Amino acid sequence: MARHRLTDDQWVLIADIFPPPAHTGRPRVDRRMVVDGILWIMRTGAPWRDLPDEFGKWGTVYDLFTTWNSDGTLDEILDRLQAGFVDAEAIDEQLWCVDGTNIRAARCAAGAKKGAVGRS
Repeated sequence: MARHRLTDDQWVLIADIFPPPAHTGRPRVDRRMVVDGILWIMRTGAPWRDLPDEFGKWGTVYDLFTTWNSDGTLDEILDRLQAGFVDAEAIDEQLWCVDGTNIRAARCAAGAKKGAVGRS
């Protein structure tokens, strides 16, 4: 599952966002594995409960995701990773693409009468 993980260079860009672990109490979950787990969920679209065990307990990863989402940590991660790609000229910061996937709606969603299909 290497394609769903941060590279070492990407981790270096964001590692200092997370404070060092405390010397007391329960050992802290590896933050890199948590970020990799969040990326796996975001890239696959799978339910949180289907997170592979190699990323840790799904509940822990989900709790950190919601905490980081509300306190701006995920925004900071995105900003730094994006800046790294822009600096490496791997992406153009001015060009954005929108997913062209679409889902066909029922005819009645467009105003057609229900039951009118196939009638002359």
